[in-house]
Amino acid sequence: MNPEDPEQNEADELVPAAEPKAGHAPLDAAVETQADLSAEIQSIGDAYRRALKDGAAPETQPRLDYAPYRSSILRHPTKSLHHADPETIELYSPAFGHQDVHALESDLTIQHNGEPQGERMIVQGRVLDGDGHPVAGQLVEIWQANAAGRYIHKRDQHPAPLDPNFTGVGRCITGPDGSYRFTTIKPGAYPWKNHLNAWRPAHIHFSLFGTEFTQRIVTQMYFPGDQLFPLDPIYQSIVDQDARDRLVAAYDHSLTSPEWALGYRWDIILTGSKRTWTENEAFGASGDDEE
Repeated sequence: MNPEDPEQNEADELVPAAEPKAGHAPLDAAVETQADLSAEIQSIGDAYRRALKDGAAPETQPRLDYAPYRSSILRHPTKSLHHADPETIELYSPAFGHQDVHALESDLTIQHNGEPQGERMIVQGRVLDGDGHPVAGQLVEIWQANAAGRYIHKRDQHPAPLDPNFTGVGRCITGPDGSYRFTTIKPGAYPWKNHLNAWRPAHIHFSLFGTEFTQRIVTQMYFPGDQLFPLDPIYQSIVDQDARDRLVAAYDHSLTSPEWALGYRWDIILTGSKRTWTENEAFGASGDDEE
């Protein structure tokens, strides 16, 4: 993926897979089906579990070359990454403050003249380092599809409605305790072109880039109980279940706003063995990803 271009990050995923429709020519029989991909995912998962029983170390990050995620075969890094001098990078890294990000930017439901369609929700959590210490003053950005699973993007042309009152982007600065909070709309699932009838689970993209470290990281947050988890090659490219679970928010009734919005809690851990999966580690700083 190109971590500096959120729109490009969406581009490959946003072209929907071909769907059978009445009156249209039959689909190419050679097109891979979800059953084909699911069998591959199952085989890889079984092999990983056998390796664990034989004493292999758990894999906390996604595999760079994960065959069911077809485009990763050609796009994953093939050479060792080079470490840059952090002191040199810091001379050019941005520094964000509350004067640069307005408090209202964290509410994606009030950015237009009318109310967006869909299920309102609050997403709240903390940004932490590997020792559990809060990362304060961190810029957190999000982007997502609308409730129908549609992005405002020229390459997203699948037949789901756009919402004129929902753009799907927001940002905030973490507080002294590392906390962030967004009010938004629960995104819908949507088709993508990895294989026939491929659908992405509902998710929100998170980006972090600020004063505590020198490279932007991008990740995704999912919702509990999604029926598409077993079918999604991107989610399944993290073969360890505990590591996958760290991408799934928890419903938290204490965060709900009465008569208004449900609440989800999701912490982002930047370092250590329990760190949150990031797309940069999966595809490298100069690669690109699905979304």
